[in-house]
Amino acid sequence: MTNRYDDAYRRSLEDPNGFWGEVAEDIHWYRKWDKVLDDSNPPFYRWFTGGEVNTCYNAVDRHVEAGRGDQPAFIYDSPVTNSVRTITYAQLQDQVARFAGVLSANGVGKGDRVIVYMPMVPEAAIAMLACARLGAVHSVVFGGFASNELAVRINDAKPKAIVSASCGIEGARVIPYKPLLDGAIDLADHKPDHCIILQRPQAEAPLIPGRDIDWAAAAAQAAPHDCVPVAATDPLYILYTSGTTGQPKGVVRDNGGHMVALKWTMSAVYDVQPGDAYWAASDVGWVVGHSYIVYAPLLHGCTSIFYEGKPVGTPDAGAFWRVISQHNVRVMFTAPTAFRAIKREDPHGEKLREYDLSNFKTLFLAGERTDPDTLAWAQEKLGVPVIDHWWQTETGWAIAANCMGLHEFPVKPGSPTKAAPGWNVQVLGEDHQPVKPGDIGAICCKLPLPPGSLPTLWQNDARYVSSYLEEFPGYYMTADAGYMDDDGYLYIMARTDDIINVAGHRLSTGGMEEVLAHHPDVAECAVIGVEDQLKGQLPFGFLVLNAGVDRPHDEIVAEVVKMVRDKIGAVAAFKQAVVVDRLPKTRSGKILRGTMQKIADNQDWKMPATIDDPVILEEITEALEGAGYGKSRH
Repeated sequence: MTNRYDDAYRRSLEDPNGFWGEVAEDIHWYRKWDKVLDDSNPPFYRWFTGGEVNTCYNAVDRHVEAGRGDQPAFIYDSPVTNSVRTITYAQLQDQVARFAGVLSANGVGKGDRVIVYMPMVPEAAIAMLACARLGAVHSVVFGGFASNELAVRINDAKPKAIVSASCGIEGARVIPYKPLLDGAIDLADHKPDHCIILQRPQAEAPLIPGRDIDWAAAAAQAAPHDCVPVAATDPLYILYTSGTTGQPKGVVRDNGGHMVALKWTMSAVYDVQPGDAYWAASDVGWVVGHSYIVYAPLLHGCTSIFYEGKPVGTPDAGAFWRVISQHNVRVMFTAPTAFRAIKREDPHGEKLREYDLSNFKTLFLAGERTDPDTLAWAQEKLGVPVIDHWWQTETGWAIAANCMGLHEFPVKPGSPTKAAPGWNVQVLGEDHQPVKPGDIGAICCKLPLPPGSLPTLWQNDARYVSSYLEEFPGYYMTADAGYMDDDGYLYIMARTDDIINVAGHRLSTGGMEEVLAHHPDVAECAVIGVEDQLKGQLPFGFLVLNAGVDRPHDEIVAEVVKMVRDKIGAVAAFKQAVVVDRLPKTRSGKILRGTMQKIADNQDWKMPATIDDPVILEEITEALEGAGYGKSRH
């Protein structure tokens, strides 16, 4: 007996033209497409060729015209500035149209690039939507990125203008952005014509006459600009992701396919309705912020929560519960690392009891593997479905998910459930053939990829092919490793370079982390493979303990070593772990396992541009040296 998911999945693969053509009827088109899937130039597939659209019109103006003007589009909640502000769809339309007027008056038009270097304030989304309104291509760079990293992106995108703010706020720290921006422009070969600066009261920035423009003053005088029709295949944005060469890859997202896929996911994957309050607790600098703070919720007519704060410390581990309760959030999407931070600070969930979460329906997690222990904790404390789903910057939306709007499958801890409609996911071996259920292999997606995924890299088709399509011809290589069970559930165990080889046995560090995380004193953990002359590689663990744990560390290490031996076996050769205060992460919450591995093996490594706090790597280095790795080994 089939269900709506089975029907949708089968049809999406057997009849992609019919499936996505029907879904696309939910979007406003100035001109309908000539072809749903244009497969005339593989591997460069395009969706909705010949169609003309405008993403801003679909996200904003359309709802105002339909009578939703008084509904909140964004609720800006900022515990770091102690403020809450609501922006209705009608107010958003006016502010976006005026800022589009500011950009247009300063030479920005269809096809021009604009870098947005902003903190988590609604003006970041307004700038993105204003670019979309004009048909300009935005490239959001995480606010506070170092000057050199920003300069690399300026040189690649060659923006006509840069939109920024005077400062960002990280917890209690005010971080001036203008010196970083000025430094980047000095370093860059390409120079933007103008910088438009949002002055924040926490730190006003000096403006350079002739180049810099005050946002508020310019917007007050600007003439509102209408939406400009663009080709469905024209780029909407560039989002840079790290590359192995040190040169970031500019992931391109188009207008038509992006809208079709994202709007559909709001009902099919997240099971939210127009008018619902939806909260993706991320940052506009990341793909989650693009897809699920800005575009998807607005395309679907939801109210999107725009949160400038942390899961803990702004002010405490009850921050998320307060936001859900205060703004009547129905569905939330965040990273597992956020929940691990909350669990560490408040392991018994005492803060939860202070808030009414009776209207909260579902929690979605993505960004890092959701370990079964974190999943169980969230399920127990919240009493709602907790759904792990898996996707990437390149894909723009979920490759695998429990599609709650189509059919709710039983949750299997450690699995993001099944491939989403449109994604033909296969687990391949070194011979490029599918492996048996339960065997670990490279997780790949058969071409063509569905709408909303990357059609190429910015002005670099050759690198798109070499980075993603070359190793497994006919497939997109996700660079994630894992397996599929007999029921079709996927298990994402590690990045392919996190599969370690211990005396000829291919083992998943993710599987070992799953065991470590089950220890009652462990809040968070990571496992890396370190060089070993006898066995090739050996696993090495890092443990972050729950708040208040004061037992001897060597006792806890001995216990987790025994747990791995009992659960995985002696073949894992897991014998070493250290307790650390924190794990090094990107600002989106990903643990920097690759960097830690290079430190352990005394290889050259570069400070990651996205690291949350560089000081943590000093602590990791000391811990490794104390265990005989890193510089002390040589």
